[in-house]
Amino acid sequence: MEGKRELIYYIARRAAASVLVIIGTIIIVFLISHLLTNDPARLWAGPKARGVTIAYVIQRYHLNAPLLVQLWYFIVDFFTGNLGIDPITGASISSEILFYFPNTLELVLTSLLFIIIMGVGLGYLAAINFSSKKDALIRILYSAAWASPTFLVAILAILIFTSYIPIFPSGGMNSPGMIPPAHITGLYVLDSLLSRNLGDFTDGLYHLILPSLALAFLNFGIVTRISRNGILSVKWLPYVKVARAKGLDETKVSRNHILRTGLIESNTVIAVMFGWLITGTVVVEQIFSWPGIGKFAYSAISESNYPVLIFVVITFTIFVIIANLIADIMYAILDPRIRLGGEN
Repeated sequence: MEGKRELIYYIARRAAASVLVIIGTIIIVFLISHLLTNDPARLWAGPKARGVTIAYVIQRYHLNAPLLVQLWYFIVDFFTGNLGIDPITGASISSEILFYFPNTLELVLTSLLFIIIMGVGLGYLAAINFSSKKDALIRILYSAAWASPTFLVAILAILIFTSYIPIFPSGGMNSPGMIPPAHITGLYVLDSLLSRNLGDFTDGLYHLILPSLALAFLNFGIVTRISRNGILSVKWLPYVKVARAKGLDETKVSRNHILRTGLIESNTVIAVMFGWLITGTVVVEQIFSWPGIGKFAYSAISESNYPVLIFVVITFTIFVIIANLIADIMYAILDPRIRLGGEN
C-alpha cells in the first residue's frame, strides 16, 4: 500500500512538472515570435498579406494589447484549441494539425515496433556473444546506422527498394484511386482493419513499411546499445550465477533473471524515443511524400508560414515532454528506488 502511495505521489509530481514545462515552452515560443521582428502582425499574416489581413491578425491575436495580455490570450487559445487560421490555406490550424498528426503517429508507432524488434533482438544477440565476431558486427551496424544522415538513408531506401529491387512504392500513404476508409481513429491502416476493408489495409501497409523501416534504421542503434550494455551488466551478477548453479535451464535464466533486469533502461529509452521519432519525421516524411505533421512543418518552413510553424513547434515539444514523462513513470514502476530517491 505504501509503495502504491509513493508511486502515485511520484507520478503527480512529474505530471505537474511536465505541465509547467509545457507552459514555459509556450511562453518561450511566444516571446521568440515577437523578438524575430518589430511587426509580429506582418510576420504572422505572411509576406504577401494585404492590409485587411494584417488588421485581422492584430485583432485576432490581440497584438495591439500589452505583451502580458497578448501572452495570456495566446496560452488560453492554445489550451482551448483556438489556434487561428492558416494564412496560406485559409483553414483552421487546429484542424490541419489534427488531420496530419494521426498519419505521423501511424508512421512513428510502426517504426517504434521495428526498433523494439531490431534493437532488443540485436542487443541480446550481441550480449550473449560478447567479444565475438557477431558482437563486433552488430556494434559496427548500429554505430553506422546511428551516424547516417537522415536524408541519405531515406534516399538510399527509395533507390534500393523501389528502383533496383522494386518491392515497395517510392512514397505516399496510399495508391492513386484508393478511397480512404471510414474515419474511426485517424490511423489509415488501423481504420482499414476496423472497417474490414482488406484492399485499403494491404495497400496502406504496403506504403507504410518502407518509410517506417527507414526511420527505424536510423534510430534502432541506441536501443541496441543500451540493451546490450544492460544485459552485460546483469549477465555475470551473483544471483544469475546462483540460478545457473541451481540447474535452471539457460532459457529460463535469460528470460527471468537477465532480460527482466537488463532491459529496464531499454524500456525507458523506448518511451523517450517516441518523442524523438515524432520530431524526427520532417525529413523522412518530405522524402517519402508522407502526409504527416513533419511534412506539414516542412511546408510551413519553406513558405515562411509562422502561425502554423509556431503551433507545430509547440506540438512537437509537448510530445517530447509527454514521452519523457512516460519514461519517468515506467522507470519508477520497474525500479522502486527511483521514486524513493525522487521523494527525498
